[in-house]
Amino acid sequence: MRRRLTALAAALALLTGCAAQEAGGRPAKPRTIEPVAGCAARAWTDPADLAKDRRPARCDKGAPAARPLKKKRSLTIATGTLNAEYVAPLRMALANGEFAKEGLDVHLKVLPTPEALPLLAKGDLDVLWAAPEAAVLNGIAGGFDIRWVAGNFSPDPRSKSGLWVRLGKGETARSASLKGATLGTMIGKGSVIMYPMDRSFARHGARMDSVTFQQLGSSDVLTALTGGGVDAAWLLDPVWRTVDGNKKYAFLGGQPQGEPLGGALYGPNLLQRDPDAGVAFLRAYIRTVNTYFRGDYKADRAFAAELARLLKVDADVLTAVPSLRMDWEIRKGTAERLQRAYRDARVTKGPPVPESRLVDRSFYAEAVGHRP
Repeated sequence: MRRRLTALAAALALLTGCAAQEAGGRPAKPRTIEPVAGCAARAWTDPADLAKDRRPARCDKGAPAARPLKKKRSLTIATGTLNAEYVAPLRMALANGEFAKEGLDVHLKVLPTPEALPLLAKGDLDVLWAAPEAAVLNGIAGGFDIRWVAGNFSPDPRSKSGLWVRLGKGETARSASLKGATLGTMIGKGSVIMYPMDRSFARHGARMDSVTFQQLGSSDVLTALTGGGVDAAWLLDPVWRTVDGNKKYAFLGGQPQGEPLGGALYGPNLLQRDPDAGVAFLRAYIRTVNTYFRGDYKADRAFAAELARLLKVDADVLTAVPSLRMDWEIRKGTAERLQRAYRDARVTKGPPVPESRLVDRSFYAEAVGHRP
């Protein structure tokens, strides 16, 4: 982890100069936003609405309709994996020609965020399908012109993907102590999961800096928790089902419901040089969500089987956990809450980055025809 952060820091220093020069080139003229058929009142929700039961924005199936670019455009999208469920809308959009309808030739490339971030800032990548991790915030603070332009998902209320603790004698989920605990996770301290973990720690009287993090491989996290190697662990889908119902363990919380913590990040290529392509990409993504990922999409066994084949995962594993709530919108204040957790984990320095330097909702607003 330390070597990766060092390498990223070097890349940030190398590219900050050119990124800072490019960052000032935004067009001053506002873009025209026109009404979009099939996207009415429900195509936009108030960003300040943080209700757990908030219904995600939706257009009609097949909306917004494609508006092909005048000139075909090739886009390269980096993502950390091609098999996770949160990447499913991209895979489905490709498989069903939704990007092609917009005049986009989309290529998916597997790259971890620390490696992809400098390439995005430099213009060697067009989109990063990831999350505003600490590395992203540090990059923006250093001059990178990068924005979080669309969300990806929030969990179903039935999901227990998140922080699990091994209970001591007489402990319950309410009384479990995290102070001084060793926590196993396959994701480093710079990940967005620091935000929900920070909340869980606070509820149990522990500070982030009192916890020892142990980064483990995906197959080792559960073994470390059940074998006593760590006191707590962040368990992903569908691993948490192994301990669910076992009184030796308790679920303390996961990603907040109704609040996406990742999605599409744009660099200067789509923010400045070709915003039409930026809108077209999100239009295809949003249309895919509206058409294929409405509600409990796994209830359709045929679709779930098709999705499993596309993601190259076992269909029984895919359907063993609830459907994600696909959500292209970004909540107000998420950027601030993430940064507070990063500071508590001591992985960012300096003053917080204002939301306006991290979040840009204008691309999906234009895609669904929402006028601020």
